Parts: sequence; structure tokens; C-alpha cells
Amino acid sequence: MKVIYIPLDERPCNKLYPEYIASCSDEINIVSPDMKILGYKKTPCNIEAVWSFLEENAKDADVAILSIDMLLYGGLLPSRLHLNTEQDLSIYIDRIKKLKSENKKLKIYAFNLIMRTPKYSSSDEEPEYYEYYGEEIFKRSYLNDKKEREGILPQEEEYLLKLQTNIPKAHIVDYEIRRNTNVQMNKKVLELLKDNIIDYLVIPQDDSCEFGYTAIDQRKINQYIDTNNLVGDVLIYPGADEVGATLLSRAYSDYKNKKVKIYPIYSSILGPQTIPLYEDRPMMESLKSHIISSGGQIALNHEEADVILAINSPGKVMQESWDQFDKRDGSYDSFRNLLSFTLTIKDFVDKGKNVILADCAYANGGDYQLIKLLDKYNILDKLKAYYGWNTHCNSLGTTLSQGIITYFGCNEENVKKSLVYHLLEDVFYQSKIRMYVNKNILPTYQCNYFDISSSIEDIQDKITQLVKSEFENTIINSFEDKTITTLSVYNPWKRMFEIGLELEVE
Repeated sequence: MKVIYIPLDERPCNKLYPEYIASCSDEINIVSPDMKILGYKKTPCNIEAVWSFLEENAKDADVAILSIDMLLYGGLLPSRLHLNTEQDLSIYIDRIKKLKSENKKLKIYAFNLIMRTPKYSSSDEEPEYYEYYGEEIFKRSYLNDKKEREGILPQEEEYLLKLQTNIPKAHIVDYEIRRNTNVQMNKKVLELLKDNIIDYLVIPQDDSCEFGYTAIDQRKINQYIDTNNLVGDVLIYPGADEVGATLLSRAYSDYKNKKVKIYPIYSSILGPQTIPLYEDRPMMESLKSHIISSGGQIALNHEEADVILAINSPGKVMQESWDQFDKRDGSYDSFRNLLSFTLTIKDFVDKGKNVILADCAYANGGDYQLIKLLDKYNILDKLKAYYGWNTHCNSLGTTLSQGIITYFGCNEENVKKSLVYHLLEDVFYQSKIRMYVNKNILPTYQCNYFDISSSIEDIQDKITQLVKSEFENTIINSFEDKTITTLSVYNPWKRMFEIGLELEVE
């Protein structure tokens, strides 16, 4: 199966992760644009070069997985910064139609984000004025939306009036024009779905909230879906950076003409009802959407399941991963039982079940307690997938993708490599080393969390040493037949938030 993959942006989570997942099957040939023509953070990709790559490779491909944000705006961050009009962007809609007309067998799987509205002030990924007014822009939209839908308290009304005065009108105008353009383009993409140009469409919400701009845009798009009788043909749910992987498994399961049956188990009784950080709905509701989008279906019991999905969930409240070492909420211990969860996983593994693990107890990193237990019981390297990065839905989507693809037959060596990769990054870097370096190493180089460019090589060397050491000191019983022969860390956006790994395991 030849798959053309146009990623959301150039970061490893969007480009490399789906390629790693595809490599777990010997039947998938995935091709994606060279890094040289992709963008860099706020700088858009070479859109014409990306389109040329797509149009040339689409002629003999079975599947095209398309990030609409890349093809229209040049990437994720450029979708939040562009000055294009609806008319400017409509030419690309016509080019998507042409792909299908020139290759009748081509199946197109696409995703198009609802633009996020961060709750904090930072211009790292947003327009420059978001550095000074970001929190206020979010709160203004939140209160306006809440006022219209259910009413606000007198003190909230007073605060809203203050926000209306404090935020320069030009910033609101700029922000709302762009949001409106993006919503209109979402509708045009939905027209492609209605006309059977696109075979499957996902509209993810990047950092969502109950009220505010993102919720308003979601309602507009849902109304359009209802009006055009597209209910059931497209899903809107929290997520973003995992969707390329989700659509890869969807395409593969369609190619195999089978919906893989997934049986979920949680580490805590309240897990399914927990609303994770950065998301707007309970874990279980997101799970339903992710399983459908990835090409699976929920199994009614473990006997009929093709894959067991183990979800490590919070006890009662979700914290950031770095809080687990000295600020862990008591409910992580009293409202869940990790030993029971681990032994259940072991029982399924021992029975020959395919078990995959989404480590979602914390935001932005994996759970050391769980990893040590899995290693202690010698089942860590017997999983078919492990992910524990960024948001709950980021981890969930990539875990499901690899689990579904490996169900049909897997390249065991590449599965093991993927497991090692995500232990190194998701658990050791994201949970522990990232904040350690931020606090103890960056000040000596006069660098900060958002910019390490002046001493990037030295910092990357130190991170490499630390993650390798952490792996060797923590993983005692697993991967005994594997050796990390090559390991080097790079920071794709020259900041601390994410890393990529050059990794070889023999």
C-alpha cells in the first residue's frame, strides 16, 4: 500500500511518528515531503514545492493522508498567522479535486484543525500581540460566549467590560478575521467530503475549552455538518499532532477491510470520566471518537477483542508530568491501583493478547511509577505500542494507530525501536529531564525554555547523556537483547518543549 503523507508540520510528532508507525508493518510504503521544503515553526513551508510533491506522487498512490493546514497555510503555526483571504486559499481546494480526477483509485483521508485559543499570554506559537494580550483575548471570548449561552455573574460582567477596554481593537479585528477565514475554509473542505472527493475527514480541536473562540467555531462547523447531512461522516474531537497517525491506521484498516476490535481498560475507576488538561470532554468520550477515526471498534469484552488498550489514567485529577516527583496529588495513590493495572496487563500479555498502552495519567509526559512496575514484571518490552506524550488525545491516537497496524502483522524490530524511542522521549525527557535542564543547565548558558539557540549543540549533548543514563538506570529487566547503538537528541524548534531522537537499536 503506497501512502502519500503530508504532515501538519515538520516536528517529529507530526512527521517522524507516523513514519515510525508505518515501519511497524512491512506492507505500508509511506512517502512524505523532504524536510528541506517543509517550513520552520512560524515560517510556512514551500507550499508550491509541497503541492508538486503531492501531485506527482498521487498519480500511482493508493492513499493520500493530507494536512489541509499544511496545504493551505504552510503548516500549523502559519495557520494562526496568515493574511490570506478565502479567495486566495480556494485555489488549493480546486487542486485537491484534481488529485482524485487524475487517479480514480486514490483514497483521500484529510484533517483540518479548528484554530486554538490558548489561555495564556505567549507569542511563541501565536501572533506577536498574544505575548501581551493572549490571556485577556481568551478570557474575553470565554466570557462573551458564556454570557450568550448561559449568563454571567455581575463581577464577570464588570471584568468583561474591563477587557473590552484594555485589549486594542486592532488585535481583536486581526484575530477574528483570521478565525473566520479558517472556519470558511473548514466549510469548503466539508464540501469536498460531501462531493466524495475526500473519503474521510477529521476536524481536530487543538487545545479546547467549554467556552470561547474555539467552542464558537466548533458550533459553527457542527451546524454546517447538520445542515448538509454530514452527521456521522466527520468527527470533531480534541487532538492535533496525532491525527496523521490516526488516519494512517484508518487507511490501513480500510485497505484490509476489517475494523479491529479494541477493548479498553483503565487504571482508575474515575479514569473514563476524567476531563484531561487541555481538553473539553471526559476521557471515555474522546476514546469513542479516536477508535472510530483510527479504523477500529470498541469490543464488548476482552474475549472478542483483537487488541487490549490499557489506558493509564489519573486517580481523580490530572497534573503535569513533572509534578509526579514532589507534588503528586494524593488521589494518584488512593483513587487508582497501579499494581492491579500492571498485573492485568501481564495476564493479557501472558495469554497472547496484543496489548498497547496509552500513558495518560499526567499531561506532557509518562508515569515513572507505571514504567518501573512494567519493567519489574518483565512486560514492558512485550507491549505492541507505548505512548505518553503531550496531551491525553495525542497519546491515545498514536497508541491506537500502532496497535491497529501491528495487529495485521508487525515488524518486531521496529516495534521494539518505537517502544525505546517513546520511553526515552515521553517518560525520561518529557517528565523529568526537560524541567531538570530548564532549571539547572539553561541558566549557565544564558538560555531559556523558549530559546536555546545560542548554545544548542552543548545543550543537546547534555540532554542526550541524561536521557541515555536515565534509560539505563531505570529499565533493568526489559530489552535485554537490545542495545542502543546510536542516540542523539535534537530540538527541532530550538526550544525545550519537544525533542527528536536520532536512534538506532540493535
